[in-house]
Amino acid sequence: MTSPRLRSGPPERAGLDPGQLRLLVDGVRALPGTWCAGAVAVAGRGPVVAVEEAAGWAVRYAAEGAELPEHRRVPMTLGTPFDLASLTKLFTAVAAVQQIERGTLGIDARIAAYAPELTAAADHGITVRHLLTHTSGLRPELPLYDCPDGPAMLAALRAEEPIAEPGGAYLYSDLNMLLLQQVLERLTRRRLDRLIREGVTRPLGMRATGFGPCPSAAATEDQRRPRAKLDRGMVRGVVHDENAYALGGVAGHAGLFSAARDLAVFCRTLLGGGAYGTARILGPDFVELLLRPPGLGFLVDQAWFMGELAGRGAAGHTGFTGTSLVLDRATDTFLVLLANTVHPVRRAPANGPRSAAATRLARAVTGPPPR
Repeated sequence: MTSPRLRSGPPERAGLDPGQLRLLVDGVRALPGTWCAGAVAVAGRGPVVAVEEAAGWAVRYAAEGAELPEHRRVPMTLGTPFDLASLTKLFTAVAAVQQIERGTLGIDARIAAYAPELTAAADHGITVRHLLTHTSGLRPELPLYDCPDGPAMLAALRAEEPIAEPGGAYLYSDLNMLLLQQVLERLTRRRLDRLIREGVTRPLGMRATGFGPCPSAAATEDQRRPRAKLDRGMVRGVVHDENAYALGGVAGHAGLFSAARDLAVFCRTLLGGGAYGTARILGPDFVELLLRPPGLGFLVDQAWFMGELAGRGAAGHTGFTGTSLVLDRATDTFLVLLANTVHPVRRAPANGPRSAAATRLARAVTGPPPR
């Protein structure tokens, strides 16, 4: 059995109001220079892509934040790849749920049963579910990039004690997906990049998606101490996240690059119950497990970036570099908004543009979804 593939079409074919989508596009065009250097948005309903818009610059600044003359800038295009940052966590979560579906990984099993070298997790009874729902009690970050080498980084990660009782309150932590990566790689005897390529991106035809390096990607930050944690200069095509960079670019919490249309395929696959075209990456019951509240890897019904799409089971995530996606099964809609908000330097996160775009899409829903 096949699931419809994405195709471009007018808003009316998707049961969407063109006026609201024009406002969404106008909002994206206004983002460069205020929220980001450049942005790409792809939105639709059912199998119809009704919005594809690129604005601004993939590269606008040189080192030290100096603005490049226009003839040396790199324009943003619909195909520009982006450093996904924490959107990588969604792919790690899918890889984990694939193992749960196969019966090789237990969602409520202790992770030390699969990777006994995770000694602190063993001492505190941390489970796979704790990692996927950010209830492990681990602190948000650990400066692995300050360790002298790879073995020291892994030793620090394996010895890290939770700061709160596992199974208790939600505490977002990159360490959860780094530990989950350890479990998956030990369980399958394959690196995470191979798991995601063979289990997700290759079957779905997501040719623009993979771990770096990605030389054509939108630039991120000019990283220099003391403002940044590392001295790397203007970062482009290499993962922005310092821990992922120190770990070699393949990490459970960051490191993937992708383009907007590829991420629309990812959204459409989950909206289609795990299938896209003739490919299936998850069964419908396991998509339900992935996306139902509180979400496994995914955030659910978070109005701060989902706007008015939130409230009926919308799922998605944001990334520190300026990336985000949201899919809403209640309306069969999806929105991918990618921006390089940390170019040329990082600043306090602002989610107003994400929320506004999602609200425009929610208000555009006028009729039944297309067949």
